[in-house]
Amino acid sequence: MHITSGDTPDDTLAAFTARAAADPGVAGLVLSGSRVHDGMPTVHSDYDLHVILRDQHASPIAELDWFRSAHLDLVVIPLAEFRTRGMPGRPDSFARYSYVHAEVLLDRLDGTIARILDEKRTLGETEARAAVDGWLDAYVNQTYRSLKSYRDGRPAMGHLDAAESVPYALEVLFALHRRVRPYNKYLQWELERQPLGEPRWEAGRLLPVLRRILADGDPPTQRALFTGIEEGARRAGHDRVLDSWGEDLMLLRQS
Repeated sequence: MHITSGDTPDDTLAAFTARAAADPGVAGLVLSGSRVHDGMPTVHSDYDLHVILRDQHASPIAELDWFRSAHLDLVVIPLAEFRTRGMPGRPDSFARYSYVHAEVLLDRLDGTIARILDEKRTLGETEARAAVDGWLDAYVNQTYRSLKSYRDGRPAMGHLDAAESVPYALEVLFALHRRVRPYNKYLQWELERQPLGEPRWEAGRLLPVLRRILADGDPPTQRALFTGIEEGARRAGHDRVLDSWGEDLMLLRQS
């Protein structure tokens, strides 16, 4: 199936959405990507569009799954798969953040598309607690490995482990607020527009900490980050995970 490209991304999107809206097999259209993040689009930005079909064989548009051009990127997905895409335990769980600020352009199912989307935007209470427990344990493990290597005279290996701890730290910080960790591209955007509630997690303070850890794994910076995360996790009732590390936590707390 062919897509006609207009003179601009706006023209291409308008032409395609009109075509999709005329197709009874299309149940909904959802816009995501930089275009739904105020201030993020550039002259190079295309439109990321999810086309939700009533079922896999409902429309010839199914052939356009993963179509990409300078103007338009498509994900064409059956309704049943859209319900679970990006959710925990799925191989496509990485896609969750793409729905956090997504906009519904078409919903032929009396609000069903919007309701499914809303379930993806934030972490449920039970989901968030499980996520914090899992990511917190991974973060402590990675930080402990890093600091142990620094202690034992292996700074290069400690640096590698420190760098790997950063994604886990971010997962914990956002899950503590029942939020989906953003893609790195949108991290500063999220921290500035929807702060995590404490001055230490503001963009101007947290981002330099993360950059320092990524740059050289600086142990005092790692320990300062751990102190803040431990305080937040204990306030939220995640003592069991932290206490399971016993005396090993002393390495993360040393001044």
